[in-house]
Amino acid sequence: MTDAAETSGVVVEDVSGSDRVAAGSPEMLRRLAAHVQGRLHLGAAVEVVITLIDDEQMAALHEDWLDLPGTTDVMSFPMDELRAGTAEEPVVAGTLGDVVISPEVAARQAAEAGHGTDDELALLAVHGMLHLLGHDHAEEEERRRMFALQTELLSGFLGRPAPTPTTGTDA
Repeated sequence: MTDAAETSGVVVEDVSGSDRVAAGSPEMLRRLAAHVQGRLHLGAAVEVVITLIDDEQMAALHEDWLDLPGTTDVMSFPMDELRAGTAEEPVVAGTLGDVVISPEVAARQAAEAGHGTDDELALLAVHGMLHLLGHDHAEEEERRRMFALQTELLSGFLGRPAPTPTTGTDA
């Protein structure tokens, strides 16, 4: 199954074949990515692709790119090494990169955290986009800044408190 939604530079594809992805999830992810781009002063011509894949495909990517066994929740593949813009100097064009998410892992993590799968997919999409913009969480101060921004962006999009981040996010 392929379900693609596109507006400007945001493309969301569901090639996972997972029954864990609600019919409106790709559209929600597209709107979320556009929200993140707007809040971080990235113009509509900045390209980002979010792809939902199955655990088997994710495990292969995880091993090929990070040399780690097994599946994971989200992986990010930056392209033009863009950084967030400002109101005075927005980033008008470029390729942010690709965010790849496993809805199967997202569903498991959502159940463990006590929130819905769409909330977890949204959390992972924002997390992956922040990695594309150079954010990291290897050091405690980096983690604090990244997760605070992640929470701010999610809360702003959802119009309610953001779901609690899962511990598995190692994009």
